[in-house]
Formats: sequence, structure tokens, C-alpha cells
Amino acid sequence: MAVKLTGETRKTALASIPGWTELMERDAIFRKFVFKDFNEAFGFMTRAALIAEKRDHHPEWLNVYKTVEVTLSTHDAGGLTEKDIALAQAMDKLAGA
Repeated sequence: MAVKLTGETRKTALASIPGWTELMERDAIFRKFVFKDFNEAFGFMTRAALIAEKRDHHPEWLNVYKTVEVTLSTHDAGGLTEKDIALAQAMDKLAGA
């Protein structure tokens, strides 16, 4: 089972994903990705979904036209874990962020 990030480990992990915002009320992270058009946004979601499925760690997300909003938290750990940081980094790489 994944372990919640705390203290200095959490600070270091969050520093590795600029552009993501902490949602303290949920112990989660959030990012809005904006693409050129719907096709590009949907392509991002498709590629991210394949990565998420391989890792058995699935995002909460919303897509409206060219915008994809993502929230990551590890539900069985009750908050932010290394799984979330790793998926955020993978999504950033996919988006070219």
C-alpha cells in the first residue's frame, strides 16, 4: 500500500512538479492543461489513460473542449503519495510541460 507523503519528503516531491497546485482540503494535487484543440486534449487523455492503467493509478479528470483538469490523490492511502507525483510527472512529460 502507498504511504502518504509528509514533511520534507512531501516538499521535495511537490517541488519536482511545478505547475501543480496543492488542494489541502483533499490532500491532493491539481493542474489544468490547455491544448490547441479538442483533438490534442483527447489525445493527451488517451496517452495518459494508458500510463495510468499500467500503473493501476487513475486520475480524476474533466475535459471541456481543449482543457483537461486533473486531480490526483491516492484514495486508499487517504492523500498524496509518490504514485501521484509519478503520474503528474508523466502527464507533464506527455503535455510537453
